[in-house]
Amino acid sequence: MLVELPGPLNAWSVTRYSVIQALTGDPRVSRDPRRHWPGLADVPEGWPLAPHVLRQNLGTAYGEEHRRSRRRIAPSFSPRRIEQMRPQVQATTDRLVEALAALPPGATADVRQALALPLTMTVICDLFGVPHQMREKLGTAIDAVLDQSVDPERAMAIYAEVHNRLTELLQYKKEYPAADLTSDLLLPSEPGDEPMPDPVLLDTLFLMIGAGYETGVNLITSAVQALLIHPENLTRIREGSISWHDVVEETLRVEGPIMHLPMRYAVEDIDLGEGVVIGKGDPIIIGFAAAGRDPELHPDRPEQFDPTRTSKEHLAFGHGPHFCLGAHLARLEAEVALTTLFNHLPDLALAHPREDPARVPSFIVTGPVALEIVPRPA
Repeated sequence: MLVELPGPLNAWSVTRYSVIQALTGDPRVSRDPRRHWPGLADVPEGWPLAPHVLRQNLGTAYGEEHRRSRRRIAPSFSPRRIEQMRPQVQATTDRLVEALAALPPGATADVRQALALPLTMTVICDLFGVPHQMREKLGTAIDAVLDQSVDPERAMAIYAEVHNRLTELLQYKKEYPAADLTSDLLLPSEPGDEPMPDPVLLDTLFLMIGAGYETGVNLITSAVQALLIHPENLTRIREGSISWHDVVEETLRVEGPIMHLPMRYAVEDIDLGEGVVIGKGDPIIIGFAAAGRDPELHPDRPEQFDPTRTSKEHLAFGHGPHFCLGAHLARLEAEVALTTLFNHLPDLALAHPREDPARVPSFIVTGPVALEIVPRPA
């Protein structure tokens, strides 16, 4: 269906699992607005979606350009490389959970701010060599970009802040290179190649750092909420009838942390059948988090969290050439966070079990904006 995005801008919204699979694997669908979106010329100054749509990185590249960019970064996120990070992820998680365990009985804490965010932010910043003194301001700036309800003046200020923080990081790494991914990206990918231009490098850092922690933050927070609302699943885990892997995959299915990743564009007319034709140059947004709730795929209570279900198919990490490079990392962080949290705090409870927490004000990411818990009930 056609929906109105900030701008205003009309785009095709796709939420059915089968159609998402088809379009995201179709070479007639591009993510490059400069090559395939005629409407680019009409984008107003201060457009709230500009930081996501107009950047030049592997996320908005098409064809061979995308394959070349992805090959440069993908090895750092291979399953083997990510598994090697497990001790680091575990050590950070232990420190954060120990702080929660040290709270007095009856005290409350926001699990998003106390565990999910600092864990995922620490891991991705360590990976990219972000100095400790830069992390909080960089994270705050990236978080602000995800609110599409701001007016154009505020959007421009947010965009400038993100640019300044990333420029600060880039300049620091040029002066103090180290064994990290930012320093690696400063070097030519192959002997004789030109280094990545600074504008492209800045946009790549925005994508990799932002996506590298936002996905994990919302996945961990949503999983904790689901388990505390449905505590019978904790009993099943302890009995061995389900695993933590089941919990993570079911959370990804029913509460996928990325809703939309704007945008894609039809390279030519695409006939979806039933009289629906996406015209050449039309923008498309994909509802990745909706795919796991498609009743055609999951006819049995698709909206309910149930880690005992046999099929947990979802598209939470996308599909096709742009499948999320950080999928293995997000799964590892979630598994370690959940096992450590619930093993160390078996009596963990929601502070406000009858309240539904407010959601992140964004149609790009989705999850509770805060989740108050009682680590040690009185």
